Amino acid sequence: MAQSAKAPPKRPVHEVRLGRIRAAIWENETENGTRHNVTFSRLYKDGNNWKDSTSFGRDDLPLMAKVADQGHTWIFEAAKEAANANGGGSNKDAGDDIPY
Repeated sequence: MAQSAKAPPKRPVHEVRLGRIRAAIWENETENGTRHNVTFSRLYKDGNNWKDSTSFGRDDLPLMAKVADQGHTWIFEAAKEAANANGGGSNKDAGDDIPY
């Protein structure tokens, strides 16, 4: 039985990290254009191995807020650059099409 070639795992388009808190920014192409999602994780060491968790303690929350803010800024800047590259360089802020 022949093995089919698997596509390499999808990687984040950008990561923001402060200390052990990380935000991974993922890019998804949709019918309505490019959309971004963010996942957050906390790195920790278990013996000699580094692992990650999606659980955060009280002292992690200030760093998580900063990482989220930096991720948010990166997404808006990337959207602005994409709009300018596609000839849509208006003065409107990126994300004006979001209905909320």
